[in-house]
Amino acid sequence: MGTPLRWLVFNLFVVAAITLDLKIFHKRPHKIGVREALTWSLLWVGLSVLFGLGVLYSSGHQPTLEFFTGYLIEKALSVDNLFLFLVIFRAFAVDERIQHRILEWGILGALVMRGGMIAAGTALIERFNWVMYILGAFLVYAGLHMLFAKKEEIHPEQNFLFRFASRHLRVTHGYHGEHFFVREQGALFATPLFLVLLVVEITDVTLAIDSIPAIFGITRDPFIVYTSNVFALLGLRAMYFLLANILGRLHYLTAGLSGVLIFIGGKMIAERWVHIPVHISLGVVGGMLLVALLASLLKQPAQQKT
Repeated sequence: MGTPLRWLVFNLFVVAAITLDLKIFHKRPHKIGVREALTWSLLWVGLSVLFGLGVLYSSGHQPTLEFFTGYLIEKALSVDNLFLFLVIFRAFAVDERIQHRILEWGILGALVMRGGMIAAGTALIERFNWVMYILGAFLVYAGLHMLFAKKEEIHPEQNFLFRFASRHLRVTHGYHGEHFFVREQGALFATPLFLVLLVVEITDVTLAIDSIPAIFGITRDPFIVYTSNVFALLGLRAMYFLLANILGRLHYLTAGLSGVLIFIGGKMIAERWVHIPVHISLGVVGGMLLVALLASLLKQPAQQKT
């Protein structure tokens, strides 16, 4: 369904949305409160729903189900991003007033890189059908690893890219507001904020290795894969500020996400012999995530009493 005109119009919308956000709505650094985060979260969810209704009107039920299933998967898997963003910001003591700027530029970079990954994935799948089995097996492995791997303390400052950049770039000793680069005595210096942005970008690419193959397990249409990714990412920053204080309480979300990856991976492997309709996939994915969320919420009173 991705005609050249639709690709052009959608990408113009994305550029306009990011420009308005950076240059008008969040021009001045400030701490994002819960009310503002909730407003923006609802706005992006609303725009996603409107886009889905547009897909329904123009292309029918099947692409619409594929879009919403892909959007739900990407939105859920992006919670891993939020937790890592929280760790990164705390590790580098990033001022709360400029965290939204880091996330906005990080999301912009993620959109470009994921667009390239989706294009490469589409070309591979169209040329070599057996790639789907490899991606399916990878998702099953990723889900099992997520479920059974021991939780280790995360040290973003040990990231290879961060260490390489800090050694080979002139870096200021402290932050300079929301600036990534500054001039000191006529020389251009990177600020620590630029190094944090590099860590955010490489973190997103690492997590996209799971999420993008998972959406290919739902649809082969690159336009649906791309748009569902984009809408999930555009609402990611607002969701971070909305959920930052409760991320640590979602104890069973990892189990739910691992179940989603295993299910989608198994679906991709068995697709030749067993066809699972998209509405069934949407129900299974939504059910797993709902159970994980409810189980996490129900555990809270017991923890608070002890």
